[in-house]
Amino acid sequence: MADSGTDATAVEIAGAGPAGLAAAITLARAGRRVIVHEAHDEVGYRFGGDFQGLENWTTREDVLAVMAELGLSTEFTAAPGRRVTAFDARGRAYEVASEEPLFYLVERGPGPGSLDSALLRQARSLGVEVRLGSCLRQLAGEGILAAGPRAADAIAVGYHFETDMADGYWVICDDELAPKGYAYLLILQGRGTVKSCMFSGFKEEKRYVQRTLEAFERLVGLKMDNPRPHGGSGNFRIPPSAYSGPHPVVGEQAGFQDTLWGFGMRLAIGSGVLAARSLLDGGDYDRAWRRELLPQMETSVVNRALYSLLGNRGYGWFLQRYVSHPDLREALRRQYRPSWGKRLLSPWARYRYQSQRKDVSCNHVDCECIWCRGACCIPD
Repeated sequence: MADSGTDATAVEIAGAGPAGLAAAITLARAGRRVIVHEAHDEVGYRFGGDFQGLENWTTREDVLAVMAELGLSTEFTAAPGRRVTAFDARGRAYEVASEEPLFYLVERGPGPGSLDSALLRQARSLGVEVRLGSCLRQLAGEGILAAGPRAADAIAVGYHFETDMADGYWVICDDELAPKGYAYLLILQGRGTVKSCMFSGFKEEKRYVQRTLEAFERLVGLKMDNPRPHGGSGNFRIPPSAYSGPHPVVGEQAGFQDTLWGFGMRLAIGSGVLAARSLLDGGDYDRAWRRELLPQMETSVVNRALYSLLGNRGYGWFLQRYVSHPDLREALRRQYRPSWGKRLLSPWARYRYQSQRKDVSCNHVDCECIWCRGACCIPD
C-alpha cells in the first residue's frame, strides 16, 4: 500500500526500525498521536532473524538500564556476551573475558523475541498506529525520517543456520576473510549467524564468505544445518545536519552508527529519542545530537581510520594488547572517549575515511515530498 498523503493531527514517521520506533514511543508517552509507516509487511524485514550485538561498553551504566531510563522496552531476548574467542590471521586464539557484559546478543527481525518486535509491541500498546506495507510519499506536517541506510559503507554477508553446536561467540581479524573488518560466528540456543563484515572488497564478497566458512570449520568445527544466505549493509557518516527540510532524520538514514565496528543500535535508538524530544519541546535537534552523539561518533571515525591501517600483523598486536587488559569493558570505553590526541587526529581521520553517502539538496519550493529528500520508503 502506498500512502500518498499525511495526517495533519499526527506526527508521522517514515520507517519502523529501532530509531523510528524509539521516536514513536517517546512521542506517544508524552501524549502525542503518532503514525509510523513501514514499507515492508513486517518490522526488521531486512534482518530476517539476524543475530547482532547491542554494545555495552560506551557507558558505565548497562545498556539495558539506559534503555529502561529512556522509557523503552527491554522485553526481548538479550544474551549477555562476557566471553569471546578471537583469532588472528595465523589462527592464534585469544580468550576475551569480562565480568560485566561487553554486549548483549539480540535477534533482529519479526521474531517474537526480537528487539524489533519488542519495540513494536510497546509502541502499539501506547496507541501508536503502525501501518505495515505503507510507503509515506508526502510529509506536510510534523514528522521524522527513519528509512534506513542510504549507501553501503560496510557489508556483512554470510548465513543463518541451525546447529547442535554449543552457544558461543567467535571473531576472526584477518583481511583475507574480511577486508578492514572482521568475520564472526554467533550461536545461541541451536541457531547461528556466520558472516564476513567487510569495509572494502565488496565485489569479491563470495570469495570472502567462503574463506570465512572454511576458517570457522577449521578453527571451531562450524556445523551448519539448513543454511540460508543473508546479507546487509551499513551506512556510517557524520552528517553536516540531521534535518531534511524541517524534519529530523534519525538512525542509519542519518548515518548514526559506530564507524569502527558497526555496533550502531544504541546510536540509532538514541537519535530517535532525541528527535522526538526536539518535537516535544521545540528544541534544536542538531544541537541535541551534536551534544549527545557527536563526541562518540567523531572518536569512532578516528578508531576506524587507525584500525584500517593495522593489517593482519597489527590485528595480532591489538588482540594481545586488549586481551591481557584486566578490565576490557573499561579499556574499550576509553577508546571511545574523546581525548586531545584523537581531536588532533580527527581531520586526518575524516580525510582518510570517506562515507559513500552523498548529500543531495532539494531545490523544490515548499517541498513536502519524501523522495527528493532521500527518504523514499520503496522496499530494497
